[in-house]
Amino acid sequence: MAHVTCVGATRDELRELFEDLAAANIENIMALRGDPPKGEEGFSAAKGGFAHASEMIAMLSKEYAFCIGAACYPETHPEAFNAETDLRYAAEKVRAGAHFLTTQLFFDNERYFTFVQRARSMGITVPILPGIMPITDYRQIKRFTEMCGSEIPLRLRSELERRAEEPEAVVDLGVAYATLQCADLLARGAPGIHFYTLNRSPASRAVCSALRATSRWPGLSLTV
Repeated sequence: MAHVTCVGATRDELRELFEDLAAANIENIMALRGDPPKGEEGFSAAKGGFAHASEMIAMLSKEYAFCIGAACYPETHPEAFNAETDLRYAAEKVRAGAHFLTTQLFFDNERYFTFVQRARSMGITVPILPGIMPITDYRQIKRFTEMCGSEIPLRLRSELERRAEEPEAVVDLGVAYATLQCADLLARGAPGIHFYTLNRSPASRAVCSALRATSRWPGLSLTV
């Protein structure tokens, strides 16, 4: 799955990219607005570019045959006015042509299931994949969650703090927690799992191996 953002690109440049991806037999696109470039406080569309992910999704839906994914936020996007308007943005992406939604990372499964219930009540029927990031670095995950608005539950935060100076112990805890989290999500009806790996997949592969070993999900595959 190719992740494509609107950042710094014109519509024509994005079309060229999509033509190349189609020629390479890429079938799935995660269409994202993207974060502001480093050093800039807010997002600003490139001249001749898209200001919102929904605009890029509409173009993709009209001109290409990709399966299109879009982002959603169980704990509300940091730039959103409130949770209700944020959910309406997700619905707009679906109306524009998104075939599925993938959530921002979260560590409390109830946030996911509550969000799905709210989305269904608004008429969003596409699959909503939970986004999971196995923790491998305590300082990194603190920085990342502060940036994207996700919350680390108190008990998990306490256990991470106890291991803050033991990198291997943090990884062990992160893999164990993500495995339990994924097992609960799948058992309660999540349509799959999307892993955020930050280009490092060993922890996510370990989670998948543990889940497959239970025999409940022998065909589980890794998507990132």
